Parts: sequence; C-alpha cells; structure tokens
Amino acid sequence: MLPQFDSTPESGPRALVFASGALNDGPAVQAALRAAPHAWIVAADGGARLALACGLTPALVVGDMDSLDPAEIAALAADGAVLQRVPAAKDETDLELALLAAAEHGATWIRLIGAYGLRIDHTLANIYLLTLPALAGRDVRLVAGAQTLWLAGPGEHVLDGAPGDTISLLPLDGDAEGVETESLRYPLRQETLRFGPARGVSNVMLGARACVRLSGGTLIVVHTVGRA
Repeated sequence: MLPQFDSTPESGPRALVFASGALNDGPAVQAALRAAPHAWIVAADGGARLALACGLTPALVVGDMDSLDPAEIAALAADGAVLQRVPAAKDETDLELALLAAAEHGATWIRLIGAYGLRIDHTLANIYLLTLPALAGRDVRLVAGAQTLWLAGPGEHVLDGAPGDTISLLPLDGDAEGVETESLRYPLRQETLRFGPARGVSNVMLGARACVRLSGGTLIVVHTVGRA
C-alpha cells in the first residue's frame, strides 16, 4: 500500500529541487519558479547547474559530486552552498537524497525540475520517488516543459488550468477505483481505471478548473498546458 498524497498546496516552506537531467524549460517550469520566489533551493549533484541557469544559487548540493568539476564545486561553496558529499556506492540516488533533504527541511510544497531526461529508467525511477513515505502529505510535483506530474490518492483533487489543457490519469500501484471526474471532456463516473490499459490518457479540460475523485488506489496525474 502506497502512502496517501495530498495534491492541495499547503501553507508553509517551499522548496525547489533540481535534478541533473535536462532543464526542459517551458510554461510549467516557469510557473514553478514564479510560485516560489523565496523557496529553499536544493540540487542533486549536477542539478546545481540547472539551478544556476535559472538564476538561483542552491542552499544545499547533495550527491557524490561526480557531475561537477572542482571549479564548479569551489564556486558553489564560495557562494554559500552547503556541499553534502556522499559515497558513490549507495542505495539511494542523489535525487532521492535531495528530496529527503527538502522534506527534512520542512517543505510542504516541493517542485522537482530536471527529472526528465534521455534515460527512461532514470525518468521512471524519478517518478517513483514521489511515493517516498517522507513525502506523504506534501504537495510534490515534477515539472518539465509544459507538463506537471504528481500523485493523487483517495479523495478529491482540484485541477487548475485552462480550457483545452490535457489531463492524463494513469493508475500507479494497481487499479484506481471509484474514479469520478468533473469538467473533463470524457467523463468518468465512479469507474475503475485498470492498471495497464491506457484509458485515462489525453482527457481535456472544459474550463479553468476540473476535479478528480477516487476511492481507492493511486493515480499519476499529468497536466499538460494546451493540447498535448
């Protein structure tokens, strides 16, 4: 059983976590940057470059530091970043450690940038990190280009966007049960989305706000600005 997730933003500390994949700049990334002007900045190793490219100096850089050269490490330290070096041989990825650090810092709103890359295994592993027990009850989302991805457990989840935005609902840990939607072009009415079939892909928002409810399971929600 996966921990339950709350996709409603909570008041409290915010964090931007930078992974070492491509920046994939776009409206979703820019929205995350605008929403957290005073966020705590943490980078997973080479993700420090992405943070700097966005004009942000990490407060913490965690990892085995194999993606940064000595000059970059020295510059980060000179700018006040805390460098948490860990062994290369470890069970956790650098990004997992960065997310855990954000949770330990008390962030209740976390946006993950640079988590999509050329390696499918890395991208899937980064999505699965959203199931970490330490992140339960926090608003944690991956952003890349025009897309935002998060997990939704049992309960009601409000989706803010614009008419024509694309919404995909994908079961994560088995079937998602009692799925009901409002203000989406292809409605679901207390239905089961089976793990495997792609029935929940590419729905469309009819207005500026939509709603998804489910009674059991976990959904991966992918919100794409405009038509995907």
